[in-house]
Amino acid sequence: MPGIERRTLCHGERMLMTEFRLRAGSVLPAHAHPHEQTGYLVSGRLRLRLGAEERELTAGDSWSIPGGVEHQATILEDAVAVEVFAPVREDYLPRGE
Repeated sequence: MPGIERRTLCHGERMLMTEFRLRAGSVLPAHAHPHEQTGYLVSGRLRLRLGAEERELTAGDSWSIPGGVEHQATILEDAVAVEVFAPVREDYLPRGE
């Protein structure tokens, strides 16, 4: 997606860690997946919608998204986030694994 870069950092049998670099003005469209997702905002600022709840996050904030819950993000300032998915997101595995 434009303005959103993803890099898988590591993974085990049951979870996967990913770094996202997010450009101000980018939008992660509303979506849901079966994976539980927890995240930590390393830097920047974003607006995160989880189901019907919306909140603004700044560096140092964290979140948890149960599997199957629709979520969306609007990037307010350039940001870096680290997220963990369980179980492993097969679509995020490095090629060849």
